[in-house]
Amino acid sequence: MIPSAPLFANHPELLASPGREENSRVPEILEAEIRRIYARSPLYPKRFPLHQDPLHWACYREIPALSKKDIVTLGHEAFFEDYKVIERGLEERRYEYEATSGTTQGPMTVIMEDGWWNSQTARAYRAHPLLAPYADRPHRKCVLAPVGCSSNLCPYEDHPFPHRYFDGVVYLNLTSDPFVFPESEWDRIVTELQAVRPEIIEGEPIYLSLLARAVLRRRVSVPSLRVAILTYGKASLVHSRRIAEAFPSAKQVDLYGSTEAGYIFVGDAFRGNSQVIDDNVFVELEPFRGLTDVFQLYVTTRDREAMPLLRYHTGDVVRRLPTGYSVLGREGGLHFRSDARVISPTEIDQVIPADFACWHYTLTQAGDSRWNFDYVAEQSAPIGLTHALEEVLGDGARVAAFRKRLIAPAASGKFALLKPLVR
Repeated sequence: MIPSAPLFANHPELLASPGREENSRVPEILEAEIRRIYARSPLYPKRFPLHQDPLHWACYREIPALSKKDIVTLGHEAFFEDYKVIERGLEERRYEYEATSGTTQGPMTVIMEDGWWNSQTARAYRAHPLLAPYADRPHRKCVLAPVGCSSNLCPYEDHPFPHRYFDGVVYLNLTSDPFVFPESEWDRIVTELQAVRPEIIEGEPIYLSLLARAVLRRRVSVPSLRVAILTYGKASLVHSRRIAEAFPSAKQVDLYGSTEAGYIFVGDAFRGNSQVIDDNVFVELEPFRGLTDVFQLYVTTRDREAMPLLRYHTGDVVRRLPTGYSVLGREGGLHFRSDARVISPTEIDQVIPADFACWHYTLTQAGDSRWNFDYVAEQSAPIGLTHALEEVLGDGARVAAFRKRLIAPAASGKFALLKPLVR
């Protein structure tokens, strides 16, 4: 029996392989990338030696997946034959490094060749019609996100404007956690935003939601904005609505990725039409907990010189829809009812009224059936919201709502919308 090919989220034409021995062979484009990865990094031959015969799916499936825990445990040095060469490259700026914020498995160091991040960002832009016009021409962009995130490259010292202005990009915040920014800091951020007149604003959704609050309170506008990129963390429809109120001229795009893998999916925010950025990655789909059209992700990077990733388990889950894909969130940030239904922030968003002006929320499981709905808003939650949340959570859940002035982020600087108990 010929082993069947794994399911991939990439466009089918990318991995088409007509006539390759009844499709038992790995497509040439993927096999070539796998062999390049083996040639560039000693990590993979040590984990699983690869023969020189044509690569078949049966052999591909034996290549062990790479996890975040593996990278943290082995260290970034394991990707290189002679790390002294990399150290010299860092000194000569042929390589650069980033430390991730450690959302899941603790912080990790990522080595990337000079220019790789910008190149894969440009490829991500070209993959979406709203971003494509900005991929290959100078444009003005502002970034507002946790200081430890991937493309937030500002040296976060107390630099005055314009010394946080690099190649058309202004990094607006000097510290993380926008809930504790004093009003004077928001004054500065809003003033810089107006001065720059950006065409694109990019940020962690909660940061952009609170920026929207600051803009609305000051009764100012930024008519130059054309696109708002929601990235770094899982966005809620609550955030999207607030951002749209403050920046009505900006269409919203969901750009999903990670520091170590680069950008993976791009699509219109909350339209369920995200597509793989084929020029950046191959994305293998593994069925998740037996759920229909719900998958884990295993990513293989393309054209990556330093720290290439092969069958890398990202720790995120997506749902396949007729229009594309929707990123549900981290595996540990999903709730599973006794009837096997998966609950993500998407399901929570559906029961929050559109006219409830909430800036952010976190739904936290405090016991087997007890949940706390903490939210930041100008008014109390509408009557009936807790009951609606209980219905979504199921299994006799009881929800208590608490209006807060602020909601603290995790140590990584990121926020979570749904926090089930760790089982």
